[in-house]
Amino acid sequence: MKLKRQFDFIKNRKYIFAVSIGLLLIGLIFNFIFGTSLDIQFKGGTMVSYTYHGSINVNEADSVIQEAIGMPVNVQASEDRMTESQKLVVNLSNDTELTTEQMDAMNAALAEKFADTGIEFLQANSVNPTMGQEFFQKSMVAVGLAALLMILYIGIRFRKIGGLSAGIFAVLALLHDIALVYFTFIVLQIPLNDSFIAAVLTILGYSINGTIVVYDRVRENRRLMGPKAGIAEVVNVSINQSLSRTINTTISTVIAVGTVSVFAVIYNISSILSFSIPMLVGIIAGCYSSTCVTGPLWVMWKQFREKKLRGGEAEAK
Repeated sequence: MKLKRQFDFIKNRKYIFAVSIGLLLIGLIFNFIFGTSLDIQFKGGTMVSYTYHGSINVNEADSVIQEAIGMPVNVQASEDRMTESQKLVVNLSNDTELTTEQMDAMNAALAEKFADTGIEFLQANSVNPTMGQEFFQKSMVAVGLAALLMILYIGIRFRKIGGLSAGIFAVLALLHDIALVYFTFIVLQIPLNDSFIAAVLTILGYSINGTIVVYDRVRENRRLMGPKAGIAEVVNVSINQSLSRTINTTISTVIAVGTVSVFAVIYNISSILSFSIPMLVGIIAGCYSSTCVTGPLWVMWKQFREKKLRGGEAEAK
């Protein structure tokens, strides 16, 4: 059973793996340079928001606030195109929450310094550091549980072709996708928040779907091509048969998420942008891993196991 045109994913796996390793190394370099930044949702702290009109120098606002409350802060400004108003967000990462006196002092200092902007207090959110750490730990448990359930599902569904090992290598490829999503947050210097967890869980489901399609073709081709066909040939044919489906699905998804990203950029909606951009990277990475990484990795393992079994049988004789 042969296709008219085939790309040999198994034979070219060294180049495929080189691309993945190169991207991961670049991500590690950026991680070393910028470090990992956690949002207050994970590390605790206080976020205070203000609305204003006109313009405010972020550095000046930073200095005014630090002088008023005596604590280091991180100040960010954004624009709401729909209401034509500006938003000033003050992040404080500290083990202690702001007191009423400190909040009043900060409000008064900003109102005095930027009186011509009509700056007004909007809201304040505080997260206890212990609660933030617990939330982060529970989020990681959710990701780990999802991965475990995927291994069990693939192991049961594809038990006739060695489903447990197929599930394990599918999840290993998913770690490749998660790493690229994580490095996207690092490169763009977006603090890890609940958008990161949402993006990771979404990518897990999206990427594994493409992998399951390939495994389904492997199971069918194993029956059609017979026992004489090697595992490398069966997997390569299966990947090529599902390639157009995977690419078309990815293109349609990228168009949808890309539209959301453009909308977020136009209207400067950072909360959406911090989710949609990593999602775009994850979708493309998921297409690449389910097509190019999972199958070759699994074939390498199967060939290693077959070689080891043959060696054991030879020694027994």
